[in-house]
Amino acid sequence: MSWSASQYTRFEDQRTRPVRDLLAAVAPRPVRHATDLGCGPGNSTEVLLQRYPDTQVVALDNDQDMLGQARQRPRLNVPRVRFEQADIGQWTAPEPQDLILANASLQWMPDHAALYPHLVRQLSEGGSLAVQTPDNLDEPGHRRLREVAGSGEWTSLFADLNLPPRHPATFYFELLDPLCARVDVWRTTYHHPLAGGVDAVVEWFKGSALRPYLARLDERQQSAFLGQYREALRADYPGADDAQVLLAFPRLFIVATR
Repeated sequence: MSWSASQYTRFEDQRTRPVRDLLAAVAPRPVRHATDLGCGPGNSTEVLLQRYPDTQVVALDNDQDMLGQARQRPRLNVPRVRFEQADIGQWTAPEPQDLILANASLQWMPDHAALYPHLVRQLSEGGSLAVQTPDNLDEPGHRRLREVAGSGEWTSLFADLNLPPRHPATFYFELLDPLCARVDVWRTTYHHPLAGGVDAVVEWFKGSALRPYLARLDERQQSAFLGQYREALRADYPGADDAQVLLAFPRLFIVATR
């Protein structure tokens, strides 16, 4: 399953705001070594460099298209940034990290009960793991997606599609609190105005939640599936096709300091 950097960055301003809020909550301290796990097209890495202009950063992603887009950003074309194509699930830091950033990436990974403690162990004393993950499975974009995928001809195509589970805030606090000096967990709902009616909502999720579904379909099937998904969403986002809609998007934040 590959990513499309151009599709993801269609809503870059909205997708970047949470990482700014996340890093603003990290306690100020010198950061010499930092890693951006799942750097995507580099928007999160840019925010990281703005906050910590003297740090050495590894921008890591498993998708070559995303890394290619990140490398084209002028602000990231500096000696302090090194790009690496690798799997987050197999990553181990070559040296203790003062900051590990994971912005909207860990929700794609399985076994958080093992992954999060592993990441904490890669931190230096006083270092922080800063994580932001979507917490929107009960929002219309996901509810309608599950409804369509579980109906008609799509049922058999997606019957064995097992996506990593999402966990509540209490799961992460109880998991990390014994391992850390401080754990902050909070949830924020963003309301993103999108121009273009329900089509804009579909375009948003084509860059994220729809990816594993569309990856299983040929071009004809993709068109049919997206058409049914679009029609299902009209009940939640009524109005003219060129109207502005408000996309509610809850996100879960964690700053775990060792």
